[in-house]
Amino acid sequence: NTKAQIPHAQCMRTVHEKILRTTPSLPIFLPLYSHESTRGNEMKLPHRRKLVSAFSFISTSSTSHSFRHHNFVHPIASPRRTSTTKNKTSILVKMSESNQNYNNNTNNGQETIEAQRAKGGFRYVEDVAPGLKLDMELKTIHHTSISDIQEVQVIDSYFGKTLVTDGKTQSAEHDEFVYHESLVHPALFWSALLSGTASSSPSSSPSSSLRHPPGTAPKSVFIGGGGELATAREVLRHSTISRLVMVDIDPQVIDVCKRFLPEWGGQAVLDHPKFQLVVGDAHKYLMETKETFDVIIMDISDPIEAGPGIALYTQEFYRRAKELLSKPNGVFVTQAGSADFVPHPHAFPEVGGENGDGDAGRETTCFAPIMNTLATVFDHAVPYSCPVASFGEDWGFVMAFDGGEGEARVLADLPHEVIDEMIEERIGMVPGVPQHRYRSMGVKRPLRGDEVGKEVLKHYDGVSHRRLFALSKPLREAMKTDTRVMTVANPVFMY
Repeated sequence: NTKAQIPHAQCMRTVHEKILRTTPSLPIFLPLYSHESTRGNEMKLPHRRKLVSAFSFISTSSTSHSFRHHNFVHPIASPRRTSTTKNKTSILVKMSESNQNYNNNTNNGQETIEAQRAKGGFRYVEDVAPGLKLDMELKTIHHTSISDIQEVQVIDSYFGKTLVTDGKTQSAEHDEFVYHESLVHPALFWSALLSGTASSSPSSSPSSSLRHPPGTAPKSVFIGGGGELATAREVLRHSTISRLVMVDIDPQVIDVCKRFLPEWGGQAVLDHPKFQLVVGDAHKYLMETKETFDVIIMDISDPIEAGPGIALYTQEFYRRAKELLSKPNGVFVTQAGSADFVPHPHAFPEVGGENGDGDAGRETTCFAPIMNTLATVFDHAVPYSCPVASFGEDWGFVMAFDGGEGEARVLADLPHEVIDEMIEERIGMVPGVPQHRYRSMGVKRPLRGDEVGKEVLKHYDGVSHRRLFALSKPLREAMKTDTRVMTVANPVFMY
């Protein structure tokens, strides 16, 4: 009932209960509608982007299942990973896949109902790419709400506790450390090496002076986005940091993560004396600030059509970011979306649709355009990637900095001893951050909470560093075909 202004959750719950009461054994489908479409009697949802993901669940009894907060499950959706509005329609929440006949009036009717319930299960389904979805068991909904910016959920699924915003997984207990360690540590260690060679000799460079110890940088770091607080957690593990500023636009995401995902950083990060949180627009903040930083980290929404993050991927923004970096050790790094080991043809417009799949010209990835755009501003723009199972694909990052010819290759080929030594000298636990369940895998003793060095990081070390920068040949060849540059006038969107 759109005219009566009944809240979406209440409306969907009422429909669900009425259907189950009247047709307990039939397959049931509830259509979910997007905010942007107003044709017919379609429901208006309180967000700006079309929804392409949903909780789907199975129900076979005349009484609705009861989760912690809901008797139904409706679509959800992302700062970092969001869906485009192009060529996409709403999907259905499948409420029953079982149409076995049973009779509630027989003596064993209740037993039959319970047996059928036991076979049912809630499912979480998420679009990954055109024609590809993740489908997994949904164990618990810890939280669901709608902020002024987006819809926010914390669920427990195959990948453990998971933050989901606007229908896309942001990070999961199973592998969030892979994403966040990959985003943060290569950039901070490279800034340290740049500052060390500069202090040794004005003419030195990492390519000729890796024998010099790292410098005292980085000291100051800026994070754009990062509402989960895990990016800040990784930065604060560096002993050289004296100031960390994080600007995120959605306070509700921060509050939800603090409450339900303390292992990501939580209150321990918020209370850290080196940490400053600013709730606001990261683009506006950097355009107005006069402060400089050793490292700028962008942990933000994907560049999707009509999304809030697109301005943070443009050539104009990157020029401003460069002005705010310290010299000569300033490093910029950003998440850059999907970077599959073997890209599907749909990923690149030049080859999309060759198999008649109708995807020709569709802009589904931005890894190459982000790299291309940064390369027009900085001397070096270095792409790298890591597999993130909970995203359903490999994920890309691009690091950019100024420096002499050949330094990008030096970064990629850093000897593992150099990285491992810096980890031992500089990395320590953030006091008060509880450990993930998954961090105990393979550990013979409980972690004390005061570890330093290699015991702190679960993913990143000298060996994995070189793997990050070793892009596959299919990906490298595909990226060569995409020469797009992202500007305010000519943005590029991803799926």
